[in-house]
Amino acid sequence: MNDWLKNSIAKLKSAWASWKPVQKAIAAGILVAVIVVLVIVFKGSSKPTTVQLFRSPITDQNKRDEIVTRLEQENIEYSVNETTGIFTVPDERTARRLRTLLTTEGILSPSYNIWDEELNVSNWTTTDFERGERQLQRINNQIKQHLESLDYIANANVTINQKVDALFSGDSRPAQASIILTLRGDTPERRKIKGLQDLIISAVPGLREENIKISDNFGNLLNDFEGMAEFDAVEVVKKQQEYRMQLEAKLAAKAQNMLQSNFTTDRVRSVAVSVEMDMSKVTSDKTEYTPIVKTPDNPDTPYSELETVDSFTLSEQKVTKKWTGTGYNPEGPAGVEGQNPPVYSDMSNVIGQSTEEGVTRNNVVNTEQKHIEKAPSIDRITASANIDGYWEKELDGSNSPVFVNEKNYQALKAKYEEKYPNVDDNDNIRFRVGHIVRVYKPVSDSVREQAASIVRDAIGYNRSRGDSVTITSWPIPREDDWNIEDEAIIKAQQTRKTIMLVLIGVVVILIAFIVFRMISRELERRRRLREEEILRRQQAEREKALWEAKQDGMEVTMSVEERKRAELQENAIAMAKEHPEDVAMLIRTWMMEE
Repeated sequence: MNDWLKNSIAKLKSAWASWKPVQKAIAAGILVAVIVVLVIVFKGSSKPTTVQLFRSPITDQNKRDEIVTRLEQENIEYSVNETTGIFTVPDERTARRLRTLLTTEGILSPSYNIWDEELNVSNWTTTDFERGERQLQRINNQIKQHLESLDYIANANVTINQKVDALFSGDSRPAQASIILTLRGDTPERRKIKGLQDLIISAVPGLREENIKISDNFGNLLNDFEGMAEFDAVEVVKKQQEYRMQLEAKLAAKAQNMLQSNFTTDRVRSVAVSVEMDMSKVTSDKTEYTPIVKTPDNPDTPYSELETVDSFTLSEQKVTKKWTGTGYNPEGPAGVEGQNPPVYSDMSNVIGQSTEEGVTRNNVVNTEQKHIEKAPSIDRITASANIDGYWEKELDGSNSPVFVNEKNYQALKAKYEEKYPNVDDNDNIRFRVGHIVRVYKPVSDSVREQAASIVRDAIGYNRSRGDSVTITSWPIPREDDWNIEDEAIIKAQQTRKTIMLVLIGVVVILIAFIVFRMISRELERRRRLREEEILRRQQAEREKALWEAKQDGMEVTMSVEERKRAELQENAIAMAKEHPEDVAMLIRTWMMEE
């Protein structure tokens, strides 16, 4: 085998070496195409196939939309054929979990049974006993898989006993089921436990609610719905209280937002709303008689044209009876003395007259029959809020805040106690040593009434219901804010004072420096003038001596230094005449160096 492989490789190498470049390129292209085809085939075969979620299509559009909404909430990839109503999901595990979830939450119709798609498997070669045992095992496994597919169930221990029919009733045994669940987190709500119970009952033929026990791994019975009646009542009361608290919070937030939009947030800290509610369910039948509209109101006119009448006459009957004649008094049988009283006897043969009138009228009115069910209802709403006023800082004559210190304490206390008694503990004024004097200005009554109107509109005020709204204007404690503000003002004043002192010191130093500089320059100028005067005098004396010597004809013999000095002086004088600016700059440089 190895020799054959070596010979084959050698033949391929020799053939490859003998091929032309075009042949090599064609062979390489064929090899690449084969590799690409194999990759595509393997990738297509490894792609997971979709699983049909329900064998029967969902034809009801509303039910289909409800299922789609629940699948999107679970964030599961799915597809639905709008024509046939068939749902498909990626795998069987996902399909099983979704069937269980939709069944326990009551989304699927009661006529749909998920077990028809998973348990109806039969084989002609098996006996009835084997078929029953395998069916029971499949039921246990399917129920276990469906329960464990739910997110809140970590493990499920399922024990199912099928119904046994016997000749004698004492030997018969009903279908029973025992389910032990290991839960993730808290106990599921009653609706989910009821859905699990219905799911298990639909899987086991003949199983009844009283023969199924669902408990957790700690032994707590979960499907004891009769024993949970009191717990349900407590839950109902709890939900009612939560609803009332949510309503109070909603009304309070609405009123607070409306107040804070008109006042600053810091001035309206909170709004308290209390709602008294009647949670009992009331059903009543009522008949109302309303007036008949004869002329409707025209909304385009500023006045009302509404005209109503209480009723209309549907039919009317009038009866008038008149009678004239003598009265008739019976005397009894013939031959027998009459027994009439004397009064009747005296009225014999007296002519009389009578008139009888009657009116029968049938009227029609508007009648409304109302069947009213209300629960819950609001009995009364109360709301209260406090709006902080303004705290004004007292200013002195220079518009600076008035600080209380040990020096002016008595004077300021005597000043403010005339208007604010017990000024040290008065809530309308802040009078503290080392702090600014602040006076409280409450909100006016008109503004508080307008704010109360805003709150009434926000909470749906109903006067006949006994609702009440209270708006106060008490000062809100702001000690911390005032202390920070006072410290900032004191620090700013100290900083300003320090800056002023520094500026004054700098100005004094500058003035001293300028004065010193001016004195120094003046002294320097005087010294320079004095030296120039001395030099001028010496030069004048030398020139005078030379002139006198020249006049006397004497030969003056000058030393070498005097000749150099005279030459330098003549050159400096000539340069000063030609370039006076350069000479002045040179002299200034010399003076600075000295």
